[in-house]
Amino acid sequence: MSLAAVKSARRAFEVLELFDRERRPLALKDVQTFLGYPASSGQALLKSLVTLGYLDYDGERRSYFPTMRIAALGAWVAEALFGDGALIAMMERLREVTGETVILAVQSDLHAQYVHVLRSGDPLQFAVPPGARRPLGASGMGWVLLSAKPDAEIELLRRRANLGAAVKLDREALMERVNEVRVRGYAFSKHTVSDGAGIIAALLPRGPFGRTFAIGVGGPVSRLEQKEPTIVSELRAGVARLAC
Repeated sequence: MSLAAVKSARRAFEVLELFDRERRPLALKDVQTFLGYPASSGQALLKSLVTLGYLDYDGERRSYFPTMRIAALGAWVAEALFGDGALIAMMERLREVTGETVILAVQSDLHAQYVHVLRSGDPLQFAVPPGARRPLGASGMGWVLLSAKPDAEIELLRRRANLGAAVKLDREALMERVNEVRVRGYAFSKHTVSDGAGIIAALLPRGPFGRTFAIGVGGPVSRLEQKEPTIVSELRAGVARLAC
């Protein structure tokens, strides 16, 4: 696949994600402002999405808006991931009880990828978008996901991650983190990806299609340290309910 094709695909999803964030009609100048696209390429992209049926164009107001085709594309995903709603209910309870951001993650090759995020209402929050990725070997969510794997598979992933990496993952240090999760039943990462931010995460029972998911509560490290007993208790209770 050419670099131009990859660039075009990335930009198409960036536009759709922009609508998801703004949740209102957008003009070409809005797309230029938010995403920094040149006028010519931005207009060509928007017209293509209209032609494909993913956007509507309002000629009177010169604005674009997603069609229901977007909603239909992903409608099955929520049901496949969350089933009868018990997982979403668990995430909502975690947010309500802890007051912090709650995140669901799954392995995506050498990363832990956030597939669903319920944001805290606090002004000082753990602000991450769905789709964000964190390295498996250097993040709390990653250590939790690795804890479900055999040691031999973890070693293969570590070696792959180290290929061309500026900072190498040390085998003993990584396994110390993973084994700590196995013993305690959760990970508490502090200042690992962002200074001042942390996450307390645990493994979920085996998910749909045999995939392994992790759930975590993220926020400022100082707040998480104060709330650790409550967060861990809620995580364990929620995981137990899902396992029934």
